[in-house]
Amino acid sequence: MQNIDRISVRRDIPAASASTPSDTTVWCSDAIADMLRALDIPFVLLNPGASFRGLHDSLVNHLGNENPQMIVVLHEEHAVAIAHGYTKVTGRPLAAILHSNVGLMHGSMAIYDAWVDRVPVIVLGATGPVDAAKRRPWIDWIHTAQDQAALVRHFIKWDAQPASITAAQEALLRAKQIATTAPQGPVYVCFDAALQESQLTQKPALPDTARYKAPPPARPSDDLVEQAANLLAQARNPVILAGRVNRDEHGWQQRVQLAETLGAKVLTDLKVGCAFPTHHPLHAAPAGHFLNAAAKETLRGADVVLSLDWLDLAGTLKQAWDDAPVASTVIQVSVDHYSHNGWSMDHQGLPPVDLFLQCEPEPAVELLNRQLKPSATGRYERHSRPLSPNESAARPAGLTVPIVAATLHRALGDRKVCLTRLPLSWSGELWDFDHPLDFLGYDGGGGIGSGPGMAIGSALALKASDRLPVAIIGDGDYMMGVNALWTAANAQIPLLMIVCNNRSFFNDELHQERMARQRNRPVENRWIGQRITNPEPDLAAMARAQGWTGYGPIEQADELERVLRQAIDAVKAGSCVVVDAVVQTGYSPAMTAGLTRADD
Repeated sequence: MQNIDRISVRRDIPAASASTPSDTTVWCSDAIADMLRALDIPFVLLNPGASFRGLHDSLVNHLGNENPQMIVVLHEEHAVAIAHGYTKVTGRPLAAILHSNVGLMHGSMAIYDAWVDRVPVIVLGATGPVDAAKRRPWIDWIHTAQDQAALVRHFIKWDAQPASITAAQEALLRAKQIATTAPQGPVYVCFDAALQESQLTQKPALPDTARYKAPPPARPSDDLVEQAANLLAQARNPVILAGRVNRDEHGWQQRVQLAETLGAKVLTDLKVGCAFPTHHPLHAAPAGHFLNAAAKETLRGADVVLSLDWLDLAGTLKQAWDDAPVASTVIQVSVDHYSHNGWSMDHQGLPPVDLFLQCEPEPAVELLNRQLKPSATGRYERHSRPLSPNESAARPAGLTVPIVAATLHRALGDRKVCLTRLPLSWSGELWDFDHPLDFLGYDGGGGIGSGPGMAIGSALALKASDRLPVAIIGDGDYMMGVNALWTAANAQIPLLMIVCNNRSFFNDELHQERMARQRNRPVENRWIGQRITNPEPDLAAMARAQGWTGYGPIEQADELERVLRQAIDAVKAGSCVVVDAVVQTGYSPAMTAGLTRADD
């Protein structure tokens, strides 16, 4: 994972005045705050709520709003999304505090995103007072739940509602331990409002957090590793499916070594971020949301398939083999089955597997590298594909997503960049990835509106790095999460956000066209109920209203390049910038590759 030094954000809360009277009273919420600090949680994200007013006071006046630093959001969903985006860069979980049952309901979509993306977020909540005799009339009653965690229990790893400070300390220790144990995911700890506001006779001792860490990664047995190594060594056409791997540079190099040792072709998936250098000659086909023709051909030609926790292995094999029995020997490396339950179908289909290594990809790859001897193929020289549209071909008068990609690439030059988000219309051939932080993947649960918050969280994590954070998102995603932008301006988190604005929920236009063709109805009506026009929202003005610099709408490539150069300089200087790029609607390989015969 990326090593990030301590990051400072602007704080709206000054230090306590010298005239503030000292008070030696120990409050339960003070002890909870001390535990958060001991767990080395760098940031706490919250939208204020009376149910955790005790903890809020402790974070401000007991801890001094430092370690963890408080970041305010305008909607609870953004609190979880920002934490999610931060952890995708660093691997370190943040805490998101959600007010009572209502805040938990607001944040539940983002919790589901983190759950499906297998990203740890420590979600803290509050309820009550649980003791009905202590509730204020009306408001405390509607903000108290008998079993608040039941709202999200199907898509979290664990929950607790401690009834004492000792239990609260243990709950927080367990929460971080479980959240960061593979397969990782969100957890929820709910604090009774009355417990937070109760006095303690003395300050409780803090546990030694070093004794409650997550266990180290499991490793498969030597026998299973030897079996896998033998299968791969004897394979004529091995294929590696590089799926949900970590962002550690050592792990990245280990995957390259394994592929080169075997001479194995490699496929990657845009849904989970970059896992292998895409300009390496062994990277067999541009990544996408579904398999393209080249990827299908590569997979069908494999005699041995090594899945490194590939997302939807069953569905991918089904795409390649067109529902016929899979002829390849399949080696699965994953512990994802530990998170599967009967409520959510995010576990996907059940894949046929011939050899199962029950561990995370990184230890398996390292052990295989120790067993295998280099291929006779020799060294592999990396290459680059063209990153701009064919200049000799007829180009549209306006912007398209490929033109936006090529224009951004020119404007960036040789700057290091992290693409924190890409739109659904993106195709893998538009950009090459050569580092685990070049692209972070998507949100996991397909929750439209997560893009702005997650991009801001990733930008927060990159604030102390040499990488320029760039989010390229759709207009629907932008508008559903647009008030997350205020948090970035308030906390001074530099970020470039480019909105590929087709003024439509265009993915669903394709679905409506499919329905019309199947039912022999007018295709021309596909736009009804989809277009975001009449009037067209002013996306740049939305950004300016929240303290960002906003450009657009921009409809021509030459203007876009000029604006992007200005925007990049502004972000490097510490600004937050939105560029509204109006793109033409139309088909792209990324949007159509998943269509089946029944869709035609």
